[in-house]
Amino acid sequence: MKIRGAVLNEIGKQSPFAESTPISISELELDAPGPGELLVRIEAAGLCHSDLSVVDGNRVRPVPMLLGHEACGRVEGIGAGVADELLGQRVVMTFLPRCGDCAGCATDGRRPCVPGSSANNAGTLLGGERRLHRDGVDVHHHLGVSAFATHAVVDQRSVVAVDDDIPPEIAAVLGCAVLTGGGAIINAGKPVAGDSIMVVGLGGVGMAAVLTAVSLGLGDVIGVDGVPEKLAAATELGATQVYTPAEAAEQGIRADLVIEAAGNARAFEAAVRATAPGGTTVTVGLPAPEARSEISPLLLVAEARTIIGSYLGSAVPARDIPMYAQMWREGRFPVEKLISSHITLDQVNQGMDELAAGHAIRQVIVFD
Repeated sequence: MKIRGAVLNEIGKQSPFAESTPISISELELDAPGPGELLVRIEAAGLCHSDLSVVDGNRVRPVPMLLGHEACGRVEGIGAGVADELLGQRVVMTFLPRCGDCAGCATDGRRPCVPGSSANNAGTLLGGERRLHRDGVDVHHHLGVSAFATHAVVDQRSVVAVDDDIPPEIAAVLGCAVLTGGGAIINAGKPVAGDSIMVVGLGGVGMAAVLTAVSLGLGDVIGVDGVPEKLAAATELGATQVYTPAEAAEQGIRADLVIEAAGNARAFEAAVRATAPGGTTVTVGLPAPEARSEISPLLLVAEARTIIGSYLGSAVPARDIPMYAQMWREGRFPVEKLISSHITLDQVNQGMDELAAGHAIRQVIVFD
């Protein structure tokens, strides 16, 4: 079938991207779903720094590639071996499919799926196929999803069904920002009553971590970012204290659990320094591959500290997405507050500029 989607043609073009236009809105051919695959009509898709990191070259992926990995949509077709009950179902896409059989999948989310990671790096679906084509040339899938389009074909292990009472834009954000930021706290950090939680870097993932920390009600929730508007937004979400990085360092602010969500080597160092004795630093940001940080091993030993890396919030999507959906349903997890604006598919290059400038929390493309 013919679809319309946002294809990244060249990595590393100069910003502003609204002028250099690395992403073109193209007409593509989308194959029918193969065995174990679904055809999904996209309803909403969020712009994430993981998309920007491919555009600016921090995460090298094969091109041309149809971007977009945080999304939700409605199942309109199924391949062989897929349950009929999924037809018509609203589903949340997740950017790391889980095969269910590998050593990674046996760790309850702690380690990524091995075949899923390999497929993501290659730009294919979990089964190794590419279902996208433009002018007779294969187009790569972004993290098994490629949701910046009117429709997508995905592996059934890349989606989690949700009820229709979860609005599309809320469901979309659950699939990346919330899984990653919330999971960094719940799955990786595992705080207990009385623990203070600090979040360094208040983008979409960081704000989702703040929202999760507030919903747990354990102890102080501290937001750290260099953008005053983001500090104000964190306060509106319920953060009890907010600081610029300089203020936090000067005042010696520390917390029992510190989440680094900036994707910056200096921010990671700051997060480690801000972790209290006996505490845990969880890093979920994605810095450039060549980035390096310097920390003191003696400090880790003398203060009995832990550093954890967490990918996709160490989540098991089939378990965690329904949990966050229920929290939203009960009114204690207002995910809508993470959405800073709605844009159209044609505005995706400008949206990347907004991300790069640090102005946006979550921009969501809404499809008719």
